[in-house]
Amino acid sequence: MAINQPAAKTAGDTLRSATVYTMLFAISSVHLLNDAMQTVVTALFPIFEESLKLTYGQIGWIAFTLNMTSSIMQPVVGAMSDRWPRPWMLPVGMLCSMAGMAGLAIAPNYALLLLSVVFVGLGSAVFHPEGSRVVHMAAGNRRAFAQSIYQVGGNFGQSLGPIMTAVIFIPLGQRGAAWGMLLAAIAIAVLFKVVPWYAARLAEHGGKGPKKKAASGQKDGSIANNKVIAIALSILLLVVFARSWYGAAIGSFYQFYARDTYALTIQSAQVLLFLFMVCGVLGTFFGGMLADRIGRKKMMLISILGAAPFALILPHLPLGWTYPVIALLGFILQSGFSVSVVYAQELMPGKVGTASGLITGLAFGMGALGAVILGNVADMQGMEFVMLLASFLPLFGLLALWLPKDRREAQ
Repeated sequence: MAINQPAAKTAGDTLRSATVYTMLFAISSVHLLNDAMQTVVTALFPIFEESLKLTYGQIGWIAFTLNMTSSIMQPVVGAMSDRWPRPWMLPVGMLCSMAGMAGLAIAPNYALLLLSVVFVGLGSAVFHPEGSRVVHMAAGNRRAFAQSIYQVGGNFGQSLGPIMTAVIFIPLGQRGAAWGMLLAAIAIAVLFKVVPWYAARLAEHGGKGPKKKAASGQKDGSIANNKVIAIALSILLLVVFARSWYGAAIGSFYQFYARDTYALTIQSAQVLLFLFMVCGVLGTFFGGMLADRIGRKKMMLISILGAAPFALILPHLPLGWTYPVIALLGFILQSGFSVSVVYAQELMPGKVGTASGLITGLAFGMGALGAVILGNVADMQGMEFVMLLASFLPLFGLLALWLPKDRREAQ
């Protein structure tokens, strides 16, 4: 019997380290649909500007409401899900987003528009921490790659915004948002497959999912000291915060900048936004693969510092050069996003939901504050000034130099 025990343990370890791709792709597809619904809000900005006569400042407040609703709630939901995981919360989040989509299509004024946006934000806040827990369970020993698959879904959903603007919202107007309800319905259908698997994995681990012993971090070089962890998290949050501010500048306002600077129509300006976003999807995927080889910290540095030169020159380029530059910018900038989530999870063993909430929720969502500030600055100083100001934000990536080594680098 004693001889068979190690073999059984090895077989169990192999099973736990196996990556469950069916669940990864399923939850990634739901992430795509969830973020596509969020993108409906920003895709409608040009429509709202015209139909409701909104200022840039009011558009900034819509972005703020969307992102702050999800960013404030995500760490709270994440901490709760770490203690009491609830698989059924996944479809509940989709139902909230569906209600928000219906509201966007019929909102007759600015106040009801903001209320509808709150429902979309709440749906996202509920989905992301639980979705990250599913990814963590299905990842096996390929955590950065698994997180990239998950984030690729979200990023691709975001990249659909320019297409939806050009194909749906400009022809159909505000009522075109009703198509977002179909996205929510498809997501709920997919979750009927994910939720039972998620619940079964929770049952195997006593209802709370697999946890990593904190002491094991000291053996493989991960961060053990609480003070160092707090400093590292603070730096990481600032880096992600700066990146999200820049993303808010491009996602919310670059279409108006391109219209005013290059005399493009809003439909034509969507091509530039689409290049930025779809190349960001590719960057997210390859960044996760590379991070498993070279380490999380190195990948984050390559990402945000590598993007800085392209961000700085973008506002000074003639139109022809903006297309390749904004594509490269999106690819490099987003290559470190999923890696940031995994790095935070390794800093906080056993707190997958909290770590995900802090990075994909609080730090990333706080970029909404940037949308409000930049929108009001644009009303006062013009959109060209805002793009020049935003181009310096990736330089905050220098702070990542002070991050502790991750486990792979420390080995």
